[in-house]
Amino acid sequence: MYAVIETGGKQYRVQEGDVVFVEKLDANEGDVVNFDKVLVLSDEGNINAGKPYVEGVKVEGTVMKQGKAKKIVVFKYKAKKNYRKKQGHRQPFTKVKIEKIIG
Repeated sequence: MYAVIETGGKQYRVQEGDVVFVEKLDANEGDVVNFDKVLVLSDEGNINAGKPYVEGVKVEGTVMKQGKAKKIVVFKYKAKKNYRKKQGHRQPFTKVKIEKIIG
């Protein structure tokens, strides 16, 4: 059994026991989070697609960690103009363990 959920403007294919890194959620470590925006639900070969979401289905997960990803370097320059700009960015994330799919 798997489901496709939408969170943070992205879609994730999840099943029970998976660990996913999603965009930062407003939750503390150990909290239970529910994803009710389920786009597709597959159960033993039966695929149920929503319009846009499947009714009465939700995915439950536990927050394992809040953190930041590795730093990426954003470097801009213009040739022959002595223009250089170096920036770094660390994207925040939430590590979630999928506990069960209800529905």
